[in-house]
Amino acid sequence: MDKIQLLWADDEIDLLKPHLIFLQEKGYQVETFNNGQDALDFFKENHVDLVFLDENMPGIGGLDVLSDMKSIRPEVPVVMVTKSEEEHLMEEAIGSRIADYLIKPVHPNQVLLSIKKNLDQKRIVNERSTQNYLQEFREIGMQIGDKLSIDEWFEVYRKLVFWEMEMAGARNHAMLDILQSQKEEANTQFVRFIKENYIGWIQGKTEAPLMSHHIFKQKVAPLLKASSGHPVFWVVIDNLRYDQWKTLQPILTDFSRIKEENMACAILPTATHFARNAMFAGLMPSDIKKLHPNFWVDEDEEGGKNMHEEGLLLEQITRLGLKKKVSYHKITNLQSGRKLADNLSNLKNNDLNVVVYNFVDMLSHARTDMEVIRELADDEEAYRSLTKSWFNNSPLIDILRGAFEMDAQVIIATDHGTIRVKEPVQVVGDRNTTTNLRYKQGRNLRYNPNEVFEIEKPEEAHLPRINVSTKYIFATGGDFFAYPNNYNYYVNFYRNTFQHGGVSLEEMLVPYVHLTPKS
Repeated sequence: MDKIQLLWADDEIDLLKPHLIFLQEKGYQVETFNNGQDALDFFKENHVDLVFLDENMPGIGGLDVLSDMKSIRPEVPVVMVTKSEEEHLMEEAIGSRIADYLIKPVHPNQVLLSIKKNLDQKRIVNERSTQNYLQEFREIGMQIGDKLSIDEWFEVYRKLVFWEMEMAGARNHAMLDILQSQKEEANTQFVRFIKENYIGWIQGKTEAPLMSHHIFKQKVAPLLKASSGHPVFWVVIDNLRYDQWKTLQPILTDFSRIKEENMACAILPTATHFARNAMFAGLMPSDIKKLHPNFWVDEDEEGGKNMHEEGLLLEQITRLGLKKKVSYHKITNLQSGRKLADNLSNLKNNDLNVVVYNFVDMLSHARTDMEVIRELADDEEAYRSLTKSWFNNSPLIDILRGAFEMDAQVIIATDHGTIRVKEPVQVVGDRNTTTNLRYKQGRNLRYNPNEVFEIEKPEEAHLPRINVSTKYIFATGGDFFAYPNNYNYYVNFYRNTFQHGGVSLEEMLVPYVHLTPKS
């Protein structure tokens, strides 16, 4: 293996001999120069891994050499070394994309740290991450085996997402396989937890977590009541998983502050028709159907199932006794997003601005139907990356920037998440059975009860009953429903696609975030 090649340019290079000997003893090869021009000439013609560059040299100054080096090979890290602590020099060097900034006199260990930080950081971080996860693997395993509360499940899922993103970033496929197995075990135990507790939450027999139909009343309404002349934005990003939120978080914190970040529990089915209508109504689905029949469309009826969100929201606001000026915007394409971003100033005098953004849900469905999207989002890491790329270039980021410029409070929430499905579960139903791969609503359903979460009495879960024999069944973990007809074709087509509607950590434990302006 070739030695790492360092270049050090300093007009007092003879005084740095102890540093050079130290680095050579550590196994580095160092080429030294006492002026910028010679250093630049060598840089042009030779491989260099890292450069130490004196800021104040006769002839070509360090900043000029830095600029030339960056124009030749921008990927090579350059460490600026200077006697000056003047702020404008630091800013100019940082603006020229330096890798580090050292103030003379420098200690050999400072130099070594800078080298490791710039050349070995990824390897060191990857090794440390692997060691840390292996240490926590047993602890997480023991947690999963315990009888956990919902808050403890939130914490387990946070840990799993953290390590999944760490291992994916390190491209550590062996550790990702171990983590995936642990995640599957966690989902198995979480399904048992939901089977034991969900009906009790819905019926008020046991203390429920924050759920879809609680979010407006508990998280948005208090901001409206405390409003001091600045608007509140409630941004609902459809089908946003917690790991996708963690991917977007660093982008948002560039220009906002997180006041609260937590999780809510999506209601079942974890599908837009149910969970998002519940969010806007502040009611469970059967209660929406009972109290607002003109706003509810049953599964077997024609027509859009989410056409009345604004009406449901206004009814909830009235029910809570809030007299507020409200705007509602559903963004389903690039053009409507840009139009809202361009006209955002018109919303400044509203008390509440609701923005529903459908792209992430459209992305998950497109991945099922379009081969090119399957290629782009082959696994969870690629799916997160595609979400991040979209967000960075979407009107939504401009809408959020504009909201913070208005000194607005922003709540980001979602209706449900999604899971990559792997294993088929056979189910048979009549022609009126719903087509969703993660839940079925209908009569005369035939299935193995051990393979699903079944709700035989929909009213117990505050779900609509279409006829006397209606029941609901939910796929669990990474399973998906498949009919016996054309079984192999549909299994091969839907396996490894992202679906929602059932019971899993990824679908049910969803983020909500309260953001405030950074300044």
